[in-house]
Amino acid sequence: MAELVFFSGTMDSGKSTLALQLDHNHAARGRTGLIFTRDDRAGVARLSSRLGLEVEAREVSDDTDFWDVVAAERQAGRLVDYLVCDEAQFYSPEQVEQLARLVDEVEIDVFAFGITADFRTRLFPGSARLIELADRTEVLQVQSLCWCGARATHNARTVDGVMVVEGEQVVVGDVGDGAGEIAYEVLCRRHHMRRMTADVARRLSAGDALLDL
Repeated sequence: MAELVFFSGTMDSGKSTLALQLDHNHAARGRTGLIFTRDDRAGVARLSSRLGLEVEAREVSDDTDFWDVVAAERQAGRLVDYLVCDEAQFYSPEQVEQLARLVDEVEIDVFAFGITADFRTRLFPGSARLIELADRTEVLQVQSLCWCGARATHNARTVDGVMVVEGEQVVVGDVGDGAGEIAYEVLCRRHHMRRMTADVARRLSAGDALLDL
């Protein structure tokens, strides 16, 4: 039977890499799928991994109706066996319900990938609905690490290098150097609660070193 599976994890846990690998494995067995994403770091209608892998995808917008998309494909004579849905935390609850309907009524496998909670530690609406409806929720086994070496469980947002816990839920940025004014970082719960990012830890360490001189 078809399934709705939600693969969740923090940033840097390999969600997009797994999405690409899963699509490759199914396609190699002769199955036909559609790839969707939203607000990918590589730009519109792209699914990219931080390992450098990148493929074309269908960009999800507020108006996207997955039922209509699949119906149009089938009316055009194209088979759809599965959907790969990356950045699913940005989908609306209604869109997640459309995905569940495709699983139940059309027997299409749906593999959704996304972050569960935002920088404020609150569930994204799309992720919350996926947790409620998915046949299975799988936490990715590749562990992201906090700067202290502990397992990272929370996503942090920084503005001009300062961690913030208020603001718009969705602001697209990146975790690399040169990301601009807004950046993201993964932290363990302890350091997220203390708002201690890697930069703050470095500055504190440097201050202690100066005191020792």
